[in-house]
Parts: sequence; C-alpha cells; structure tokens
Amino acid sequence: MKKIFVLCMTIVLLFSYVGCTGTAQTEQNETQQNAVAEESTQTSYPVTLTDQAGREVTIEAQPEKIVSGYYISTSLLIALGQEDKLVGIEAKADERPIYRLSAPELIELPNVGSAKQFDLEGCAALEPDLVILPLKLSDAAETLTELGIPVLLVNPEDQALSDEMREIVSTALNCKEQADALEEFVAKQQEFLAEATANSENPTVYLAGNSSFLSTAGSKMYQNSLITLAGGKNVAAEITDTYWAEIDYEQLLAWDPDYIVIAAEADYGVEDVYTDPNLSDLRAVKENRVYVMPDSAEAWDSPVPGGILGAVWLCGILQEDVSEDTVNSIIGEFYETFYGFTYEETI
Repeated sequence: MKKIFVLCMTIVLLFSYVGCTGTAQTEQNETQQNAVAEESTQTSYPVTLTDQAGREVTIEAQPEKIVSGYYISTSLLIALGQEDKLVGIEAKADERPIYRLSAPELIELPNVGSAKQFDLEGCAALEPDLVILPLKLSDAAETLTELGIPVLLVNPEDQALSDEMREIVSTALNCKEQADALEEFVAKQQEFLAEATANSENPTVYLAGNSSFLSTAGSKMYQNSLITLAGGKNVAAEITDTYWAEIDYEQLLAWDPDYIVIAAEADYGVEDVYTDPNLSDLRAVKENRVYVMPDSAEAWDSPVPGGILGAVWLCGILQEDVSEDTVNSIIGEFYETFYGFTYEETI
C-alpha cells in the first residue's frame, strides 16, 4: 500500500512539474512573440524607402528635424504625433483650422512656400533631416537631394495611395504604432461604410468644386472614392482628368443628379445653387438635396488622414438608415483620438 501511495504521489508531482513547465514555456513563447512583434514595428536605420514618385530614398538615422511642404503630410504628422519635430511648414498654415485646433505652435514656424513657389534656400537653411513634399515638387526634391537632404515625394490621390503614404512616412519616422492605430480606425470605418451601403440603391451624386460650381471631380480623383464609399455613384465618373474638370450647364442637366455636394471651403454656397435659374430643373434642386461638405476642422474632400470622415458624413446624407448621431460619434472619436480636440466645439 505504501509503495502504491509513493507511486501515486510521484505521478502527481510529475504532472504538476510538467504543467508548470508547460505554463512557463507558454509564457516564455508569448514573451518572445511579443518581442518579435514589437521589433517588427520598429524601423532599423539606415533605411531605404521607395517614395510615391518611385524614387529610392535612404534615411541614415531617425529624423529629428522635419520640413513638410504639403498640408496633407503636415496633417498626417500631427495624427502620428510627430508635430514636435517640424521645423518648417508649407505656406498659409494660419488659414488651416486643424493646426490652430491641434498644434497652434506650427503656425509660427518658418514657411517654405507652396507647390507653385517653393523656397528652396529657406528649406535648406533649416537643415532638416527629412523633407516631405508633394509630387509636383519633384524638381525641388532633386535639388535638395543633391545637397544631401533626403526628400520623400508623396502623392495621396486616392484612398489606397493615402494608405501607402502613411506607411512610407511612419516607417521613415519610426512611428508605426501610431500609424497602425490610424490604419485600424480607417479600416473600421470602411467596414462600417460597407455594411451601411450593402443595400444602397446607389443614388447619383454631383460633386461641385470649391472654386466653381461647374467644375467637378472625375473617377481619377480622390473625391470620387468618397462618393463610392458612401454608396453613391459619381455622375462625372466618365471624366478621367486628374484635376478638377470644367463642364457646362447642359452637361449637368443631362446628368440630372439625385444629390449635389459642394466641396469644402467653396467660394459659394447652397443658396447660390438654389437661386441659379439654369439649375431649377435639376432633381437635386427640386428635392432640396444640395449640401456643402463641412470644413470647420479641415476639408474632408482632400486626402488628409481625416478624409475617411468625408465618406462617413456623405453616407449619413445618402443612406437613410445612418443617423446623424452615428456620424457625429465617429467624427468626434477621430479628432479626440488623433488630434486631441473636441470636434463639436468647432461647429
């Protein structure tokens, strides 16, 4: 009997040991996996990246001084928590509410001009570790590169390219964790939009430009993706221009859209559309379906990090089952999470 007891105790202790060992091994494996995952999100310098002009750009060390000559990349840097590294910024920064609301110190930074008139000397004098410019400034990028200053050219002209820009910039700056959080938010809203528009009848939409009512965005422009994500059909999709295309009244009357959306920051308003006698026969005018995209924080009809909100807002207009409260909740969450202010206070 004593031998049986000892044998049983030995078996119990053996299983206990194996269990403890297994648990310890599992915990060790999880720790190693977490370490590998964390390491994979870290940028190892020097790093060579391909920018959106197809140029290979080598960054020797983590940039501490950045110049952004493009409001899209500047807004992204704020969302990624990198605004403290900015030493120079694009012109007219004081006209952008998003800076005043989230990072007012940026407004006081030296400006390096615009895509039309870029200040090469002023940019170089700031001795940046990295410069981010729009594709239009490829000549300036080559000159700065010759001076030994790495430059990333970006071109976020649709949602996929916007996502690609986020990946490139976050890798360059070693802030993938923040970028992943932003990517997760965008993906979540894309899922929401897909569900909300699953049974949509795809109402037709005319998106009017901010400088002229008779200019519009075709299928090759970022604004087209906002319409399709919201469950609408862009009446101007047949236009393949990569910039605002001019049309005439006859063309618009032929399209006869269900909805008219005026771009953010437009020089005109809804009342101008309703009182234009040339537009009185349009379905959207007759049914009071003319709207202006909000711009109290930034223009959502541009490929800024918050551009997905343009699709969410438009979905609330086009889809009856999507409530205003739902839309406002999503918008509020975005700005509180990535920009640190309350959106409702801007309205």
